[in-house]
Amino acid sequence: MKTLALILLICVTISCKKAEITSELILKKEISNPVVLPEDKSIRIDSALLTSFNSKTLSAFYKATNYRTIWQSKENRKIILAELLKSDEEGLNPEDYKVKILSDFEKKSATLDETDLAKYDILLTSSFQKYISHLTNGKLNPRKLYKNWDLKENYIDINEILTDLLNNDSLADKIEQLKPNHIVYKKLKKALRLLNTLPKDNFNALKIEQIISPNDTNISIIDIKKRLIYWKELQLNDSLTFIYDEETMLAIKKFQNRHGLAVDGIIGPATIASLNFSKKQRMQQIIVNLERWKWYPKEMGKEYIIINIPDYRLSLIKDKDTLRTHRVIVGRAKRKSPILSSKLTQVVFNPTWTVPPTILREDVIPAILKNRSYLAESNIKVFDRNGRIVSPYEWQLSQAKSYRYVQSPGTFNSLGMVKIIFPNRFSVYLHDTNHRDYFDKIDRSLSSGCVRVDNPLELTEYLLDDDINWNLEKITEILQSEKTKFVKIKKEVSFHLLYWTAWSENNKLIFRDDIYNLDADLYTKLRN
Repeated sequence: MKTLALILLICVTISCKKAEITSELILKKEISNPVVLPEDKSIRIDSALLTSFNSKTLSAFYKATNYRTIWQSKENRKIILAELLKSDEEGLNPEDYKVKILSDFEKKSATLDETDLAKYDILLTSSFQKYISHLTNGKLNPRKLYKNWDLKENYIDINEILTDLLNNDSLADKIEQLKPNHIVYKKLKKALRLLNTLPKDNFNALKIEQIISPNDTNISIIDIKKRLIYWKELQLNDSLTFIYDEETMLAIKKFQNRHGLAVDGIIGPATIASLNFSKKQRMQQIIVNLERWKWYPKEMGKEYIIINIPDYRLSLIKDKDTLRTHRVIVGRAKRKSPILSSKLTQVVFNPTWTVPPTILREDVIPAILKNRSYLAESNIKVFDRNGRIVSPYEWQLSQAKSYRYVQSPGTFNSLGMVKIIFPNRFSVYLHDTNHRDYFDKIDRSLSSGCVRVDNPLELTEYLLDDDINWNLEKITEILQSEKTKFVKIKKEVSFHLLYWTAWSENNKLIFRDDIYNLDADLYTKLRN
């Protein structure tokens, strides 16, 4: 690419002028003044043309170019226009970037007068700036949408990025590098492509009055088979019958597995609900997940734990390889697990459990009012503000919220035998449980916000990474003592508690229930 009409260096003096741009432009370093090529290669822009855009970022950019056009290269214009036109592949909306107007400008570019060339240049820059912002941080701000999403914004300097793109010989490659690079994002894009290969669907909603078992005859079976054929779980047959045969049962099991349902071949309400999702609804589901992945950290860390809440699964990743997975139990809809990123810092063996305010208000106090022996049966000690133990018979409802309720260590403890700590403002953590049978459930949104981990001692042994002092035998000895012990995690392991309900695996669409009912509302906001 020829050196353009300028080497756009955008830090429009990092002093008083920085304050003018702060809301939209984060200036990271001072850059030298822009260099403009001979004036016959670019056109002077009337700064009044920028007013209608009401964008400090755009104004700062053209101020740094000495108010001259920058898109003299037809090749660069075509690259950007092509990128904006296919922005739907990233889950974005091409209409947000004025692609029709830009395309019309480009068709007439050879005959445009200087005023229209300036307008075209400004609009292309404005649309490209918006695209860069949406690509790197998403269209919406999760911190404004959700109270329990605690993710740091992926801070960028849009104009610095734009300058770098302009002065690079491989514009298309540099744009590609702006896109989220995580494997799940790539699998979401593949899922969108797979979905687009399917024909338009026009099915009516399936309804059943009772569950359908293999070998049953049911009037709904033909419509169910048609739905399975559409989703490519079942081969098209010349004659479809009302019998729930073995071939259809195998197709149902494949479908159930792809949707995180009980793989039992029984056609019940959950399976019917998933079958009733249309192509359009699934497409919307993928689009909202592409948006979420633009909010998530660009770098997860060399070694990290990532939990997908709707999939009830913890994965430990090192150097892009999955080393281990664990089933998890997450917060139920009324007590959602938060979305956050942090680092693992500490393991606590034989933890005590201090009852948090929500559980105290909604669970413990009502239980005590029903039966004062609840405290003794749960091995919970109550302390007043002076640290004095309050007996169950001294306990007073009027003082109930001022007390501290602590469950002693042991196998009966709600946190089980171990908890793993990561700093966060929600006071949640990973922990064992005294209800390990819950891991066999399909729907595991059962906790009060914290995440319960299956086989937590194996995970703990790995994290402590000390074959001599913290092998399973040594850990067992500590647990048998029933004494609380804190151990620092020395290795650097990042932690990500995230939420996504769609992706692809081996050319198959994978979906999970939207357990917190976030997808439909987010799609509506994206398209407004």
